[in-house]
Formats: sequence, structure tokens, C-alpha cells
Amino acid sequence: MPVRTSAPLPPEDPVPHLSRRSLLLSAAVAAGAGPLAAVARAADRTPKVLVIGLDGALLSRIKDADAPHLKALMAAGLTAPSSIYADPLAPTLSGPGWSTIITGVWPDKHNVKDNAFTGARFTRYPDFLTRAETAKPALSTYAVASWAPLTDTVFSAKVDARVSTPSAEYDTGTTSRAVARLRDGDPDALFVHLDNIDHAGHTYGAASPQYLDALHGADAQVGQIVAAVRARPAYAAEDWLIMVTADHGHTDAGGHGGSTLQERQTFLIATGSALAPGSVRHDVKMPDVAASALAHLGIPLDPGWGLDGRPVQQPVPDDFDALRGSLATRVDETGIPAALAGFTHTPPPGWSVDNSAMGGGGVTEWRGWSFTTDEFWTQAQRDQNRESNIRARGVFAVADGDEWADKPYTGTFDSTLVSPAYPVTGGGTAVLTYTTYYRHESPQKGEVLVSYDGGTPVSVRTYTADVPSRTETVTLQVPAGATSARVRFRYTGGDNWYWVIDGVRIGTA
Repeated sequence: MPVRTSAPLPPEDPVPHLSRRSLLLSAAVAAGAGPLAAVARAADRTPKVLVIGLDGALLSRIKDADAPHLKALMAAGLTAPSSIYADPLAPTLSGPGWSTIITGVWPDKHNVKDNAFTGARFTRYPDFLTRAETAKPALSTYAVASWAPLTDTVFSAKVDARVSTPSAEYDTGTTSRAVARLRDGDPDALFVHLDNIDHAGHTYGAASPQYLDALHGADAQVGQIVAAVRARPAYAAEDWLIMVTADHGHTDAGGHGGSTLQERQTFLIATGSALAPGSVRHDVKMPDVAASALAHLGIPLDPGWGLDGRPVQQPVPDDFDALRGSLATRVDETGIPAALAGFTHTPPPGWSVDNSAMGGGGVTEWRGWSFTTDEFWTQAQRDQNRESNIRARGVFAVADGDEWADKPYTGTFDSTLVSPAYPVTGGGTAVLTYTTYYRHESPQKGEVLVSYDGGTPVSVRTYTADVPSRTETVTLQVPAGATSARVRFRYTGGDNWYWVIDGVRIGTA
């Protein structure tokens, strides 16, 4: 089937699909002022949020498709490829996927494992529109979906309007309802779900022309919705954050639910006053959609909510992410695509790896601590729970004795990752935080040690049992007179499992 062509929406400003606010942002970035300058300029506008969900859409196929409106949004803002979990955390199905996006927490919290939503914890972890209504009851919230379980089950009755489009109307009806709400009402936050891409994926496969055709159709509907935003009489006084995302990917042959990287693929396309045009990031995860929406609406993110997401408008620098440009392709691994760059043994500035006690031989990629990505590491060997490393972002550090031992080796795996020296105040307390994921098999051990001013390292945490992906917090008692602290992560074992470390920081208590 040939792919149809269409023209994108006509621009309202000199640069296609860039609002006056985005043009100001572009100038601020060029002048070195950064996104905060654009935020300040938008402060007098009313914040509004639009989230559009494209069920089963693959970013790689959007790039292949005739999708001028989505590509214009990518040019005007942020594009962030991402990935999700697989079993045993949850299969790559719509129920867990949309629950993650809408609540801002991973399946180990919202507890959705299937499309029946059995055991869902939506009272403890409600949808972002419900959180918005709770914090600011005067806000107008709206959700419309072509897949009824989202508006019937995931979004709560606290949302001002929840519309499950009749199946006979499908995405056409969903689009027309969203357009009408934007035209005739004054919504502050909207969620719109379109389903036909997923239908084409199941019927024809993601490699088919029919899948591209479905992407083209959804793109036109996204264009109609965005045009309705821009046509609002009050648009000049509104500050819109528009986010487009997906719940999972599809195989080339069609279908999802498994652990292949293609099934685990998601993405975020976002435009807003704090997002630079044409930017690409790899540190974004799908729970960030809910957190970003709430932050944009001016709702403080309460730590008691237990959100896993963080606002895309507020990026958090991480030392390991700076290594992305220096990652290499595979050496000994065979299951990883040959062209995929995804590992290095060279640490970022200030960091070091002590391999003085490390055994010899083994798989090159995993000899001692390595710095890698989800795309690279999970394809080394699927279905050994590496897909459950959900809270590490971008580039992270891994010690993987299991993969290292897949070629002949001598000795044991004994490698220590050493941090830079962080400033501390003697006689007080400091807080060490880091993201970790540890899968155990005896005699393997993970140990966290801290030294002060170059002194003898002292153990502050030991891992000898499985630890799910989580952020660890360790309170440190700083010796009197100390001015710096250095952290060591020592992994010892053999043909056992692995340990992931990311986001290491020492701050004040």
C-alpha cells in the first residue's frame, strides 16, 4: 500500500511550528541564557498541558513515515527515545505501559501487570489529572481515549470529564472530541489516546506499509489537535506544554508483550517554553510525562507521592551520561547489533576503575566495571532480568560477572568503581545517594565504601541478596576536620550475576 503524503500545518510564525515563546527560547539559548530565561518570559502566561498517546508507535517508524506534524514537533522541541521493562516486572502490554505514563510510577508501584488491571494501586498512585485536581480543584481536566480502560479505569472520577470514545467512531471520534474541547472549552490539562497504530501493528506488523500508513493517519490527527490549540482565542496568553508518547513498541512481524528491544521501545516528543528546539536527550523515562505535566501546571512534586518521574524541564546532570559520545561497538558479544555503540571502560573525568585484582580473559565488554546503556546491555542476554533495571537513566555503570564469564577466564571478578572526591563538612552529616540494581548469586558481593581525605575506606553498605532497581540513601557521619569524601563500589564474584550503579551524589543532610 503506498504511503499517502500531506502538508504540515501552515506556520503561525516565521519558523514553522515554533511559537513566539519558542523563538524567544531559541534566542535565549543562542545567547547563553538557557531555558530558565524562556521560563521567566512565559511566567505571565497561563500554563496548559496536552498529552497525546499514540498506542504502539515506534519512534524509528515515525521517522520513516510521512508524518509532517510529528516531525515538526520534533524540530520545535525535545525528542527522547526511551525503553521500558519486560517480565517479570511486567510484560510490554498497554495496561502496564499506559499506567506507567499516566501515574508517573513504574509497575513495581502501580502493580498493573496486564490489560485487566488486576491489583492496580491507583488509589495510592493516582493519575496525573487526579493529582492536578487534588492540588488545584479549579483546574479543568479532560481525558478522552479510543481504548476505554484508560478513561474507565486508570483516570479517576475526580477528573472533570472522562470520555471513552464509542468503538464505531474510534480515533476519528477521539480526535473530534479533543478538538471540540479545545475549541469550545477552557481545559488546563488534557490526555488524548489514539489507538489505530497499535491495531495496524497487530494486524500487519511494524515493518509493513500499513503500519506507516497508520502513523500517517495518526500524524494528521495530531495535526488537527495541535491546530486546535493554536486556534484558541487566548492562545497568546497561554503557555502550552505538548507531549506525545507511546506505551510500547511492536515487532516487525507484529505484536508485543515480550522482551525484545523493539517491543520495549517508547519515546517522548515534547514542546514547551523550557525545551530547546531540535534537542535530543537519552535520560528521559516514561514516568517523566506525569511529573512534567504536574510541574508545568505549577504543582510541587511531593516526595511522599513516591513518583519515579522527574520533570523534563529540569534535567539532572549525571557524570556517566557525558560518556555517550565515546561509547564503542561490540567486541566479543554476538547478540548485540554490530553497529550499536554502547560500552566503554574509560570512566568520566574524576572517576576511576581499579582492576588490580581483576581476573583475566572473559568477555571484553564486561571485564571490570563498564559504562553502558540499556539498549546495549539488555541485548547482551535477554530474559535474565536486565530489563528490570528501570531507574538507571542514560549511561550507567555495570559490573556483570555473568556476561564476563561467557568466554574462558582466569581468577575472579574483582573490580572497584571509584568516585571523585566530593566536598563535605567535618563533624557533620552528609547524604550519599545513588541508583542501584543488584542481582545476587553466592559468593558474589557488592560493597559500598567511603573514605575521607584519602584515608582508609570504610564499608557503609553491603549487598548479599537481590535488590530491585531503586534509589539508595546512606547518611554519612563525617569525621571532624574532613573536607572531602570518595565512594568506592566494589563487586566481587565469578560466573554470578550483576550490579548497576548510576546517579551518584553526596550532598548535605
